[in-house]
Amino acid sequence: IDPKPGQEHIDKKMKGHVIKKVKPTGDKPYRRVVPSPDPVRPAEAAAIKKLVDSNVIVIASGGGGVPVVEDKNGILMGIDGVIDKDKAGERLAEAVEADIFLVLTDVEVAYLNYGKPNQKPVNKMTVAEAKKYMKEGHFLAGSMGPKVLACIRFIEEAKGKKAVITSLNKAEDALKGITGTTIVP
Repeated sequence: IDPKPGQEHIDKKMKGHVIKKVKPTGDKPYRRVVPSPDPVRPAEAAAIKKLVDSNVIVIASGGGGVPVVEDKNGILMGIDGVIDKDKAGERLAEAVEADIFLVLTDVEVAYLNYGKPNQKPVNKMTVAEAKKYMKEGHFLAGSMGPKVLACIRFIEEAKGKKAVITSLNKAEDALKGITGTTIVP
């Protein structure tokens, strides 16, 4: 399989919405696109909550999962699509009534003007500031945007106390407020 299809093939597939140009530049500007429905709740939310309440370390959720719908008989059926890891993580945090939503990514903090000479780290922001920065285009879709939106939803809908975005190796320090980007009401 050719990893870099020709422009004619891409144009044909784009008409059928199978392949879309998702990045204006770069090595891999095209990607196969499938629906990413907004998750309502984890399929096993009650069981996960019970385990968490029993002090069991639970590994659940993540990106790439298959979305399911419940039919009239209560049977779960898979549908075309892929679950976004940030949205799924937020719904899981909501289901277990977490106080803090920790989002792990490949950078230590979120930035305004990311990748530009005037980039500036954001150590703390309110939900209102996060929404403003989103509107100004600082947190892009497919990058920091979904993470920030999941954090906003956690605070607004799940009534979480705070959300933190950071890298895996800085998670402990971020939870202590030493680094990372903290979003508060």
